[in-house]
Amino acid sequence: QVQLVESGGRLVQAGGSLRVFCAASGRAFSSYTMGWFRQAPGKEREFVAAITAITGSGSSTYYAISVKGRFTISRDNAKNTVYLQMNSLKPEDTAIYYCAASRTLGIMTIALSYDYWGQGTQVTVSS
Repeated sequence: QVQLVESGGRLVQAGGSLRVFCAASGRAFSSYTMGWFRQAPGKEREFVAAITAITGSGSSTYYAISVKGRFTISRDNAKNTVYLQMNSLKPEDTAIYYCAASRTLGIMTIALSYDYWGQGTQVTVSS
């Protein structure tokens, strides 16, 4: 069982940067693929970024086209925390950002592939 708690969301101006956090409880955190999703008002939840468990060859990351080059996902297994660094923010990035954990190995972009979810943190980008 994994509990996820997101934090760090706030109001930020377009062009600005923001880092959101996902703190996880549970002993197996390091073995999970972690992902970030977001949901804007009136829209479906969409994939943002994912990072695999760290192995001998490191970890892999994957990004939605809409955020690639602007967002960076990372993890610190010692702190049971996943980060999403967001730069060059745009008003269309406004959404509730959710952290998710999957017991399945590899990169997953589909929400149904994730087993555990946090409650979300609101990110609002003003123009």
